[in-house]
Amino acid sequence: MPGPVYRAEPARHLCRVSLDTLDLIYHRASGITHVVAEPVPQILAALERGQADAAEVARRLAATHDIDPREAEPVVAARLAELEAVGLVVRA
Repeated sequence: MPGPVYRAEPARHLCRVSLDTLDLIYHRASGITHVVAEPVPQILAALERGQADAAEVARRLAATHDIDPREAEPVVAARLAELEAVGLVVRA
């Protein structure tokens, strides 16, 4: 059974700055700045291509990174749940 489908917050709602291995993401709606590291920026970039569940996000990441999408799926699912909790992604 497929998991929840997520979509990224629109780019206009976020202000992103990359600092070496960290990204700062200011979420305009909440007024909170999030400090994130891999794989969060990559997951958000994958969702910019359209809404997806964890399996699809893992497949998108596997297309550009040396990962097994089946092994990455539970990690991606956990990160998506965390990102939903802080408001950076929403269920579609």
